[in-house]
Amino acid sequence: MKKLRVMMLVHYTLVPPEDLKTKDDPRMEKYRTEYDVKTALLALGHEVQVVGVYDDLGPIRKTVDEWKPHIAFNLLEDFAGISAFDYYVVSFLETMRLPYTGCNPRGLLLARDKALSKKLLSFHRIDIPAFMEFPLGGKTRRVRKLRFPVIVKSLMEEGSVGIARASVVENEAELLERVAMIHERTQGDAIAEEYIEGRELYVTVLGNHKLDILPIRELVFGEVPNAEPKVATYRVKWNEDYRKRWGIEYQFSRHLPNGMEEKIARLCKRIYRILDMTGYARLDLRLTPQNELYVLEANPNPGIARDEDCTLSAIKAGMSYEDFIRRLLTFGLSRRSSVAAD
Repeated sequence: MKKLRVMMLVHYTLVPPEDLKTKDDPRMEKYRTEYDVKTALLALGHEVQVVGVYDDLGPIRKTVDEWKPHIAFNLLEDFAGISAFDYYVVSFLETMRLPYTGCNPRGLLLARDKALSKKLLSFHRIDIPAFMEFPLGGKTRRVRKLRFPVIVKSLMEEGSVGIARASVVENEAELLERVAMIHERTQGDAIAEEYIEGRELYVTVLGNHKLDILPIRELVFGEVPNAEPKVATYRVKWNEDYRKRWGIEYQFSRHLPNGMEEKIARLCKRIYRILDMTGYARLDLRLTPQNELYVLEANPNPGIARDEDCTLSAIKAGMSYEDFIRRLLTFGLSRRSSVAAD
């Protein structure tokens, strides 16, 4: 790959300080993804300019006009503080005919909305948990079609925001109370879906047209009592001490039933294409004791720090971290020809 000018797009609070160099720097936790990606891009020989973005597209246009980058490496997860609006930025890049890494605007729009994505997958006869939507400010409805226990989440937020052990509810009163909490905390819509007992699997998909399925990761709830629901709460995802206390571990899946890996690969490729995703994504599945697969979520542009599940799966597949970042650049550059031809 030739030397590129890469414009890294990050949240304005996540522009890594120039003097951030060592892993034991206490600031590293905050900037680890941005630091890791920037370091990898520099190691690959590219020029890098980091652009912080909040609610103004001006800095992007200014950088494009003055520096003329070859590609944008998109690490944004929201626009104007709203995760549902991240596709605005990518749409802007499309209008400028500037290649970018990760998912296209339509894929972001379809996959980010948990209810919309579930409706599409259900139409294509892919198993999903039964669910109901609870719009912010909407009239409270009777819960008739859901079987308890039920888990309540934000409709649009990622990273397990708002998910706790109390998110799994046993009756309608608890459900409505939790919905109200999600409304208040996120100022957005809520979704409630039937809790599916089983193994939690994370599958990374790479590519635009030709797709690769990377080694499957699993969240193992080692010492969580059998009577407790096994849920990837915010504390599970972000608190290492909490995981250690309960023996919860992210690892590569083991002892899957015969033929299950191939079945998962076929299913994930279907999901990726139905939701029109490009670049890379992580799909969250549940495998029941009866060996049934349920789709929980589709996550375009998931975390790609050196210690994230997607990265670890890429390394398990034989890539270095720099190889992984190079592939994401390649997917972004190769997609430009099809955009320009539209």
